[in-house]
Amino acid sequence: MSDTETSQTAAPTPVDFWFDPLCAWTWMTSRWLLEAARSRDLTIRWHVMSLAILNEGRLDHIPEEFHDLVGPKGLRPVRVIVAAQQRYDGDAVARLYTELGTRFHRDGGTPSPTLDTIEAALTAAGLPADLVRYADKDTYDTEVRASHARSQAAVGEETGSPVLAVPDATGSPRGFNGPVVTPIPRGEEAARLWDAILLAASVPSFAELKRTRAGGPVFE
Repeated sequence: MSDTETSQTAAPTPVDFWFDPLCAWTWMTSRWLLEAARSRDLTIRWHVMSLAILNEGRLDHIPEEFHDLVGPKGLRPVRVIVAAQQRYDGDAVARLYTELGTRFHRDGGTPSPTLDTIEAALTAAGLPADLVRYADKDTYDTEVRASHARSQAAVGEETGSPVLAVPDATGSPRGFNGPVVTPIPRGEEAARLWDAILLAASVPSFAELKRTRAGGPVFE
């Protein structure tokens, strides 16, 4: 079989992406991942994690201005996303995350998980607006917490959003926190960053690479 035939029959690369929709940095990472998928054959599986769960019992140590993001109200978007996931599919999750992120980040300032914003995102995503009723209910909290726990297990320690898991050299998933990007890499630059993530995952001893962020996220 030729290299061309092999590439045509190769299965898409699976990637698991855990996100809290209220995190602006996570939004940037998710848009890069979608950009990379334009030139790399990826199957993206979208999962929620929760900064509210991560910070349970710590609100006294977090500035009040961030309480809507990491306090009880921060559970609203992930609860609604999981409700949509339970009733529909992964594509519904991706559409809803795009609409939520557009309102929380690209078109707004400081994200606020209001019921009106969530309902507008549901409608724009082609989903029933009445799913907003799950925002303040614990109906799917077991599923939310289980998804969050899987994000932490993928990395191996407590970490924030996002978590990205890609195949290592053996094909087993290997998780990382990040990558953090701003502005969003486009075109070949996005693809090269994806290739670098895969390469890093293929090195068993690789664990972490980090530098200081210069300013906040730049939305384009």
